[in-house]
Amino acid sequence: MNTRVVAGDATINGCGRRIAVVGTTGSGKTTLARQLAICFGIPQIELDALHRGPNWAAAPVEKLRERTAQALSGETWVADGNYSEVRDIVWGRADTLIWLDYPLRVILWRLLRRSLRRSLLHEELWNSNRESLRAQFASRDSLFLWALHTYWRRKREFPALLAKPEYAHLTLVRLHSPGDTRRWLPRSTQ
Repeated sequence: MNTRVVAGDATINGCGRRIAVVGTTGSGKTTLARQLAICFGIPQIELDALHRGPNWAAAPVEKLRERTAQALSGETWVADGNYSEVRDIVWGRADTLIWLDYPLRVILWRLLRRSLRRSLLHEELWNSNRESLRAQFASRDSLFLWALHTYWRRKREFPALLAKPEYAHLTLVRLHSPGDTRRWLPRSTQ
């Protein structure tokens, strides 16, 4: 586990009051953000909900930036998502970045379980959107393809981005496995 915690931080497990959770599709960003929001009593901002309208329509970049800035205008929040179009807003306002840097096999297994559950139970996500097995397994829009496409890129990009001066203020919590995450989480969230 790679954790860089600011000395004298009086928060739970080194987290500040504005937390960004990032990682490859299917790693568990939203689940962890939900747990932290409940534990700390702060709002959860799901960037997918700001980005996707009905019928999976993507918000124009300026609209996504406007929605993100508004959603993150509060003093406390936990946001999950990886949108490069709003990274400067999210990471710039966050004080803590939690990176779920799990092995690809773990991510793909979690993504499979999640996609099957959501599809078979017809779970509503945001703005009346629902996943379908066809979209996940027989489409160019498959989250599995997206995970394979972005996994190694994130492993290269995130360390380079975190080395930039504009993100030096972030407390980094890099978790390499679900076990790391369970050990790191406050007991009240488990």
